Amino acid sequence: MEKSPVFDRNTVEFVTVAAQYCSFLEQASDYDRRHLLDVLSKLLPLLYMKAAMLPETQVQGLYLEEAVTEPQYDMIRQTVRMIMAGKDDYLEVFVDDMKYSDTPVNCFISEGLADVYQALGNFVQSYRSGLNEVMEEALAVCRDGFVTYWGQTLANTLRAVHAVAFGQDNSDETDD
Repeated sequence: MEKSPVFDRNTVEFVTVAAQYCSFLEQASDYDRRHLLDVLSKLLPLLYMKAAMLPETQVQGLYLEEAVTEPQYDMIRQTVRMIMAGKDDYLEVFVDDMKYSDTPVNCFISEGLADVYQALGNFVQSYRSGLNEVMEEALAVCRDGFVTYWGQTLANTLRAVHAVAFGQDNSDETDD
């Protein structure tokens, strides 16, 4: 009998990192910009790596409840936006809107982090059900989302986090 992908070592490690990411962002209001950037500059690459190592699975179409509500999403986005202050936005060229534009598109670190949070929060909550069928579907949906959307969002946001964390002006002072 083949081992279920939900108990694969790479899946278990991904679940751990995904839960840490969600927990960290839920507590972001406790941190200043320097600490937020320090943790994110380490956590985002690890999260990307663990997601890239997930086993391939097929989405079966099973209904999964959305655990992350719009108010939760907005709370994460607003909290990070306030912490990042004047360093939240960045110019991005790796977005679909760029295909139709001669100039880079303005994006926000807070929105990218919240988008990834939403995908991972929904995944973690479904995974916590303990029901093998639900866990397998959540894994398939999460991996598919990584390939099609939130993986690129994470990579784009990491680049912006890196620029703020390690740029020439990496002070904690709030920009106007």
